[in-house]
Amino acid sequence: MIESKTQLEQAVADLLVTTLNLETQADDIDPVAPLFGDAGLGLDSIDMLELSLGVSKQYGFQLRSDAADNVQIFASLRALCQHIDKNCVR
Repeated sequence: MIESKTQLEQAVADLLVTTLNLETQADDIDPVAPLFGDAGLGLDSIDMLELSLGVSKQYGFQLRSDAADNVQIFASLRALCQHIDKNCVR
């Protein structure tokens, strides 16, 4: 069962699908499922770079590829959205 998404989680799920040209629908992305590896969406490091660029353009702050906490930031849609919410320039 997929957990319900916040408005930001739905927006970032939409961004994920469009930025990475995923065949998965944004509504089908579980906010607590892993984004990377076989257990989740199966994204890889190239996908992380593309997603970082998309987030930077959309939300006005830069995600660094060498940041020590990237594993936690990109752990799930919910974790990514919490990071966006904390750092977003509004």
